[in-house]
Amino acid sequence: MKANRGIALVDLDEDGVDRAFRADVLTGLRQQKKAIPARWFYDEEGSQLFEAITELDEYYPTRAETEILRARGNEFAELIGSGRAVIEFGSGSSVKTPLLLECIAPAAYVPLDISGEFLREAAAGLAAKFPGLPVHPVEADFMRRVALPAEVEALPKLGFFPGSTIGNMVPRTAVDLLRSMRATLGADEGECPMLLIGMDLVKEPAVLEAAYDDAQGVTAQFNLNVLARINRELGGTVPLDAFEHVAIWNDDFARIEMHLRAKRKLTFEVSGRPFAMDAGETIHTENSHKFTHRSANLLLQAGGWTPLQCWKDSEERFSVVLARATEHRDAP
Repeated sequence: MKANRGIALVDLDEDGVDRAFRADVLTGLRQQKKAIPARWFYDEEGSQLFEAITELDEYYPTRAETEILRARGNEFAELIGSGRAVIEFGSGSSVKTPLLLECIAPAAYVPLDISGEFLREAAAGLAAKFPGLPVHPVEADFMRRVALPAEVEALPKLGFFPGSTIGNMVPRTAVDLLRSMRATLGADEGECPMLLIGMDLVKEPAVLEAAYDDAQGVTAQFNLNVLARINRELGGTVPLDAFEHVAIWNDDFARIEMHLRAKRKLTFEVSGRPFAMDAGETIHTENSHKFTHRSANLLLQAGGWTPLQCWKDSEERFSVVLARATEHRDAP
């Protein structure tokens, strides 16, 4: 069965620009410590660059998570069961998503992503690999509750959130996302959905920094692309050659930070608003938090999920956690 064309739930203004993108960029650049949320990396070009990053020698998370998905299929099948609608938060990769779908025999697949063109390409690829599987792509910002297609409303659901994307968010935002996922999957309507989530682990800073600042400079292109997107979609005049990519380990917060650092004093406009930066000043574009077993469980529980099982790759670099929606309780 071919993928349908999907449902678009992105709020566009009269110029066809994502209102949330404009608001986040303008708000972030007005701050004393400038920042742009990492979710805006993923236009079509950014999504393609990220796929290239996952194939780099330095970037271990994709290989480690894929190893887990290949090795633990029987356990996933036993614990998750068949006949669920798989709701993937972010368009599925050509490698990881099929590994999950093959082992659990789902009733439907619903990829959610904010990048519409990349979403439809990924959905069509999955539909071709699984011709009997109904595929319903939804173009939406999954940071908020998403209304799922009517075709999957009555099905039990499994959320799939690979890649440790949850680590891109500060704890407060990560908890909010986990709660909105819980709502999207129907936990508040009496269902008891499950969530399979990738969570990267704390390790040597040198390994982490190399993974986010590769020798070929692909991650630098990925980081700088958000400025190109601002120029293209928001009428920006940001001089791309005035910025450089920086990746550092922040031990206090157990995270890799990516920044775009100004190489000189400069001024530019975005959507007609003027901005200025000093040499050495940065725009903070991404956090990638790393977890221990305890911190991962605590985050999930704060977001309304009860961990059931945790798997690690052979080098214990990465984990995949299966959780179920926590039932509401009046007592501790």
